[in-house]
Amino acid sequence: EGLKYFDKVELHRFFEYSAAEAERTNNLLWHTLFRLLAFSGIRKGEALALTWNDLDFVSESVTINKTLTRGLENRLIIQAPKTASGKRSIALDPITLAMLNTWRKRQAMDFLKLGFNTMSGEQLIFPNTKNEFMCPTKPDKKLSRIIEQNDLKRITIHGFRHTHCSLLFEAGASIKEVQDRLGHSDIKVTM
Repeated sequence: EGLKYFDKVELHRFFEYSAAEAERTNNLLWHTLFRLLAFSGIRKGEALALTWNDLDFVSESVTINKTLTRGLENRLIIQAPKTASGKRSIALDPITLAMLNTWRKRQAMDFLKLGFNTMSGEQLIFPNTKNEFMCPTKPDKKLSRIIEQNDLKRITIHGFRHTHCSLLFEAGASIKEVQDRLGHSDIKVTM
């Protein structure tokens, strides 16, 4: 079995279902997280560690400089990302940026009701309902549920990274460009 990822049509179908669910549940978090993963190629741990300071709406990019992982006694901790340089900047498309902007406003309203002021730059973009690090298995469960309920091809959260990669190649990106975007120190990993 090869790498599991969505092609363009499957990705489009996934986001139709994801958008419908976001509207039905009035919760933009998952739709926004999946969009960012699919259209940036970042790793799940990198996404879950992001704060609003890492997002630059002016330069239309996100800076990846940390990742959420499990440390001693299974505790969630922040570490440097896998990327060799320890930091990379990724350009984001206008739709993803608009969704993140909408999510920021919604997050501020939703979390204020829970007693949290989310207007600090250090605010996590994708926290749990206690405004703490999200459990890394939560996005996997949500993704599985959407896939099952809508009879879609089974992929994992990491499959969004493979999806992103294949779409970049399809759009004519060079191996070097894809390597830099994904933060691979070794081109063999990209291949």
